[in-house]
Amino acid sequence: MQSPPARSQVSHRLKLLTYNVHSCIGTDRRLAPERIAEVIAAETPDIIGLQELDVGRRRTGGIDQAHTIAEILKMQHHFHAALDVEEERYGDAILTALPAELVKAGPLPSVGEQRGALWIEVEVGERRLQVFNTHLGLRRIDRLRQADVLLGPEWLGNDRASGQPVVLLGDFNSIPSSPPYKRLASGLSDVRNHVAGQLRPTFPSRFPLLRLDHIFLSKEVAVMGVDVVATPLAKLASDHLPLLATIGI
Repeated sequence: MQSPPARSQVSHRLKLLTYNVHSCIGTDRRLAPERIAEVIAAETPDIIGLQELDVGRRRTGGIDQAHTIAEILKMQHHFHAALDVEEERYGDAILTALPAELVKAGPLPSVGEQRGALWIEVEVGERRLQVFNTHLGLRRIDRLRQADVLLGPEWLGNDRASGQPVVLLGDFNSIPSSPPYKRLASGLSDVRNHVAGQLRPTFPSRFPLLRLDHIFLSKEVAVMGVDVVATPLAKLASDHLPLLATIGI
């Protein structure tokens, strides 16, 4: 795989954050979207991928969690409902204050709980950054199929993304030794591979043991820094810790 651009060639620097928010229910069982927003705001990310958001669900008070968090952060948001039953929805979102356009939102092949993905195009100076957010399934066979579809012509393999800087982030329910992770890492670069030393895992938040949340990049994107947000509030706000990466284009 071709190496990412050298730092001297970078003209735009951005912070990316991926965060499974667990329906904004913390490890203390408290429902608090504002707490999720506070964790995010402390890191000042430019582009945020969120998973496990409730929209209009009785179990979490019927609020639109994607809208609420975006409003607190003063960002626009794009939401895709993997689950849509009557007026109750559950899914993923991308938030940013940068000029952005929704390209696609749709399902991924799933058995049991439905999974999906979201694709937006973000203006970064004269470049267009293709950002994909997803939450893969719990069954390995589903995750393999979902990874193949994501890398195929409907998503990352689409002509619109070809030759463009690409970011794929989310909760992949896959550790680095797993076949679904290896499938994705064969065509993209994991941000963790560009930092010295070992970063802590992201799940579960109080005593993290597993690396399930990932940020993958195409060769047009440089990695400037990577961190797992493990503040006391982050350990309380969700059962996952956020993964943060600073990139250059």
